[in-house]
Amino acid sequence: MSQSHATDSAFRRSLFDPEHFTLTFELVPSRGGHSKGQSRLMNLAKEAAADGRLQAVSITENAGGHPALSPEVLGHEIQAMGLEVINHFSCKDKNRNQMESLLFGWDRQGLHNLLVLSGDYPQGGYQGRPKPVFDLDSVQVLDLISQMNRGHIEATHPHVSLEFTPTSFLKGVAVSPFKLLESELFLQYAKLHRKVLAGAEYIITQLGYDARKFHEVLLYLRQNDLNLPVLGNVFIPNLTVARLMHQGEIPGCIISDELYAQILAEAEESPDRGKRARLTRAAKLLAILKGFGFAGAHIGGPGLTFADLDFVIGHSQELAPDWRRYVPELSYWPQGGAYFFAKDPESGLNLPLPSQEPGQSAGLSIPYAMSHAVHNIFFEAGGAGFPLARKLCLGLDQTGHDLFLMRLEYLTKLMLFGCQNCGDCRLADLAYLCPQSGCAKYLLNGACGGSQNGWCEVYPGRKRCFYVRLYERLKRYGLLDALKAGISPPRDWSRHNTSSWLNFFRELEKEA
Repeated sequence: MSQSHATDSAFRRSLFDPEHFTLTFELVPSRGGHSKGQSRLMNLAKEAAADGRLQAVSITENAGGHPALSPEVLGHEIQAMGLEVINHFSCKDKNRNQMESLLFGWDRQGLHNLLVLSGDYPQGGYQGRPKPVFDLDSVQVLDLISQMNRGHIEATHPHVSLEFTPTSFLKGVAVSPFKLLESELFLQYAKLHRKVLAGAEYIITQLGYDARKFHEVLLYLRQNDLNLPVLGNVFIPNLTVARLMHQGEIPGCIISDELYAQILAEAEESPDRGKRARLTRAAKLLAILKGFGFAGAHIGGPGLTFADLDFVIGHSQELAPDWRRYVPELSYWPQGGAYFFAKDPESGLNLPLPSQEPGQSAGLSIPYAMSHAVHNIFFEAGGAGFPLARKLCLGLDQTGHDLFLMRLEYLTKLMLFGCQNCGDCRLADLAYLCPQSGCAKYLLNGACGGSQNGWCEVYPGRKRCFYVRLYERLKRYGLLDALKAGISPPRDWSRHNTSSWLNFFRELEKEA
């Protein structure tokens, strides 16, 4: 039976109330519909619902790329307890039609709070590793949901009507200030601009353990008029997860040498293997986030009980009046790691000044310069070769030689760019790097959060992040602001194995 089509909720009201500090907690379902792990999560949610201090719990979707119970199942049951849920919604396992279908179902069930993510790369499942989907990226998903909330989806076919009763989703996104390289850090904030343009309404940060980095997020948002509420991530690792993060085994998550050494020392010195020390550290971070002016905090960690949450929340309230005192204690960022802003020597936080002037890199990118020149000559109106290219492509089409043209284009671009013959070429928008061959997730609107030290999440130490390479090309020419502007539409699969040159000129003919 359909629930009411409400656009308001306690979580939404809390999130946008400047006088309220919103608390949420992350639940991570595992494999199986009736496992002990699922029962533990439900018991924790039941205690949280009765307690009343948490405004919502978020439920992950195939966390780590592993199959698990889908979030709407637990979400529907938890909301029946009186506690709101935030369903994670990722791009890795479903195409755009399945996304739309699933979202209609969630809307009907009253599951309106979302955290939209690119998602971890799929890992081993039934008889091997599954095919990654990533039909849409997180920016495109936000745009899709924004259109669904308006009750109309833009269609490419002129005779298709895609109108329906509007949905009412609240759209959250993630951003990570915890990036070691200047390029990776810039790319996170640049993509955030596109997410906001696509309809993002609130933000949850990636996890980290450096107060100055959390302060950086708020300062960046204020300087760029991105007026969205932000929940800071308070993640409490156990010893196993801390080791994996320190070793770089969990994409996008960093625990510095200094912090890891302290965690190990705490484990050796106490009978609880350092658990109380880790909970106390989380309470201090929670107090700092409230002091900074965050809209709230998103708490998580493996194996936590409600008693653990009760301690962290209660102790943070005791520490809150003296939150500035704990800022130096939460300064675990690797030496040499990037900061967006200059350091304030008095507070140990950030000044509203860039850490360095962006400028342009020295040197010339020969592949970029040559590709850009050829593009301008043949594919920009007014280019010397534009009339010839247009006449040749359309002429081959009219004489039934479009297959020859496709093969010619494919072989040329295969040698130069690693072309995958998508027929929907975006080279000119992406510094003449091909996302279909260069990015493991085929992303068109910016980097995911999984890269580390400039390496791709999927191929660490073997393949550099596609967007880090793109950043380096664009920086040479002072064109980095292009990474913040506009929304690149998704790939049109009807064009696969066709000539993008011909498709380009056909579109111009239609517009004329």
